[in-house]
Amino acid sequence: MTMTVDEDRVRDALRRVTDPEAGMNIVDLGLVYGIEIGEGGAVRLELTMTSAACPMADMIVGDVRNALAGEFGAATPVEVEIVWDPPWTPERMSDFAREHFGWAPR
Repeated sequence: MTMTVDEDRVRDALRRVTDPEAGMNIVDLGLVYGIEIGEGGAVRLELTMTSAACPMADMIVGDVRNALAGEFGAATPVEVEIVWDPPWTPERMSDFAREHFGWAPR
């Protein structure tokens, strides 16, 4: 059975991918800069890391691929591009993440 690929389901699958250094999923950290769904359900992602020196980038990209394969099947084409512009800042985090880290406005 083929699952319909849409942006909400991609985002939900990506919430299962955790940045091991931060202990938070990459969606709430604000590391997902773009999601595009192409022909045949191909997924193109723009991700960033919290720093260009992130030693976990390859692992996170692998986890992204595994999460999407688990959600949509291994045959779903996935392209992941790491981008650095604009640079990641804590302002990109969700309210949930800011609150988790104690950065929520009081």
